[in-house]
Amino acid sequence: MIPRFSSLRLGIAMRRLLGVRLGRFHQYQPRQLSVASVNHADDNDRLPAISLVTPSFNQASFVEKTLESVLGQNYPKLQYIVQDGLSTDGTREILGRYATRNVDIRIETDGGQTDALNKGFAHADGEIMGYLNSDDLLLPGTLCLVGRYFRDNPSVDVIYGNRLIVDEAGREVGRWVLPEHDSEILTFIDYVPQETMFWRRRIWERVGGRFDTDFHFAMDWELLLRFIHAGAVFRHLPGLFGAFRVHGQQKSQAEFLVRGIGEMNGLRLRYGGRNMSFVRRIALHWAYLSQHRLADAAFEASLRKNG
Repeated sequence: MIPRFSSLRLGIAMRRLLGVRLGRFHQYQPRQLSVASVNHADDNDRLPAISLVTPSFNQASFVEKTLESVLGQNYPKLQYIVQDGLSTDGTREILGRYATRNVDIRIETDGGQTDALNKGFAHADGEIMGYLNSDDLLLPGTLCLVGRYFRDNPSVDVIYGNRLIVDEAGREVGRWVLPEHDSEILTFIDYVPQETMFWRRRIWERVGGRFDTDFHFAMDWELLLRFIHAGAVFRHLPGLFGAFRVHGQQKSQAEFLVRGIGEMNGLRLRYGGRNMSFVRRIALHWAYLSQHRLADAAFEASLRKNG
């Protein structure tokens, strides 16, 4: 539970009051998840190979939906690796049904999610890379959009999109519509939706080709900060790429308050976010959230126009 008068609770209340969706998860009453279908690739020979890793442990309630969301992409050059850490809740039996469906199932002990990611990516050979947790979803057509964008924009190293938020039953309960990418903002707060993020092998290898196992919560942010310091070119794309699931089996708020906040503060110290003046951080953050509100309003208007 979040302490009654914590700064985190105050921040959520302020975001709700100001109409800011970023950083909030339960935003509206559950409704049926409905995402427009996207044409699959018709230029298979020119698309880059994508390696996607799913770290898995005791997510039998959700893992099949995750796998189906990936296989349903019908991406022609996909290497899909599921790295399971000896699940005991029926997950391994579910995974076994996918071993004949072009999914590389690897079951072995690991040191947690970050270690599982490293084990999975050690077998990845695609030009484009990303990972999807075993309770989250890729939305229809995402991999084709990602593949085409990287093919057509060879100077770009990292891309990410917008996210939907779903509950345990897969019903939509929120969304994060982001503005254009801002690397300066990213040095002190991470709004990049992990399940929508993809990167090139060249930038991965440039920063060491591994996640830092010292991080339990903020391993994706730590990787992004290394990308920035290595000179990566980032782009935010306006489409809905993934769905982040909120449910009772996730890493707890208590764990986050004890360890997660410490990890994030450590990253700010390591990569310079703490060196920025308080006034500048507030000004940049406010400008970014204002741009987010405009982007979200435009998204809402398009929903009304098309629906």
